[in-house]
Amino acid sequence: MAAGKNQSSSKQRPPKILLAKPGIDGHDRGVLVLARAFRDAGMEVLYAGLLPTPEEVIDTAVNEDVDVIAMSLLNGAHLTVFKRVADLMKERGIDDIALVGGGTIPEEDKPALEALGITGNYGPGTPLSTIIEHVQKRAAEARAKKLGQD
Repeated sequence: MAAGKNQSSSKQRPPKILLAKPGIDGHDRGVLVLARAFRDAGMEVLYAGLLPTPEEVIDTAVNEDVDVIAMSLLNGAHLTVFKRVADLMKERGIDDIALVGGGTIPEEDKPALEALGITGNYGPGTPLSTIIEHVQKRAAEARAKKLGQD
């Protein structure tokens, strides 16, 4: 329960999501579409901007008390960069923030990401409703951990 700061406020606020494009990937059109879709679905959305380090992503997530980190990469570095974010969370004992991935992720890489606890791993063309539903589910799971209801 490392990230949860205020359990009573966590219970009452909408799901809070941090969108991040860690690593070297300057393509942000898709993540901006997702930001609007998540906002329109009633989530509180933060965007880490372009090129944050995995450490910056984790620091922002903890400082902002998010429920989900949604990462996106289009440059093929997902197995390295997404793994680094997951490893940092484990090193810091953070288990109450869900990790969701997306971008151009080959099907054969998805099991490795899932094994790291990074779910979704949606690609271009995935219906927004599918992504939103998945993120809402993961946010609820993270919120339950924050509140000690897992």
